[in-house]
Amino acid sequence: MNESWMQKWEAVKEILVCPTDLEAYFTSGEILGQKMEVMDIGNVSLPSGKVIVRDPLVYLNSGEKPYFVEAPKGNFPVQIAVVKSEEWGDRYAVVRVIFTDKKPAVYREALIGHEELEGVAEGDYFGFAVDAGLACITDAEVIPYFDRFLTETNVENIYDDYFAGIFAQSFKDHPKNQRDLGDWINWTIPNTSFQIPMFASGFGDGGYPVYFAYDDNDQICGLYIQFIDIELALSDEDEEDENDL
Repeated sequence: MNESWMQKWEAVKEILVCPTDLEAYFTSGEILGQKMEVMDIGNVSLPSGKVIVRDPLVYLNSGEKPYFVEAPKGNFPVQIAVVKSEEWGDRYAVVRVIFTDKKPAVYREALIGHEELEGVAEGDYFGFAVDAGLACITDAEVIPYFDRFLTETNVENIYDDYFAGIFAQSFKDHPKNQRDLGDWINWTIPNTSFQIPMFASGFGDGGYPVYFAYDDNDQICGLYIQFIDIELALSDEDEEDENDL
């Protein structure tokens, strides 16, 4: 990130605003006929406030760069807005980290600082890639401990040989809104106090946007990961149904 990039970001940051009221996913019992439910999954550790949101099984390593906007430092509660659809099943639509009790006024996309901003248009987003059906929230200062754990564990497949059992136990302990293999955990890195929440990513693999929420005083009050835009998902289904006629 450099001064030139920051100037470009200032010029387009209002374009990279989420058009959806993501807070409504947590405060509305129903959205467009889809029942909603909120789950608390414990805290995330952000010792430096340098936030990283990634697929924990594919892209999470010490080479990852955090978002250039820093969040508050500390341990903060994480919630998942679950859409309970007869057609889709129970899906994780939005995940949020609560930094303050202030209501969001705007959601600006979280960026790392090297994105190509030329030609950005309404509706565009950069997001992060998911290739293993999972996402997580962590901190740049936590990553080296994660790397050390991977090195010391030294297993052939970190999911099959380690995390699969923890996810399965999560289902046994908290079966609501999970499939039997488990859809979320709040994992503490062994021999540390650092918590990394991990959770299923909406409809699975793909690219998903992350937003910092700002209150009326332009202070950061939350972080939101949007996995499912319910209105868009339903409109896509309607188009498919029309095409089948």
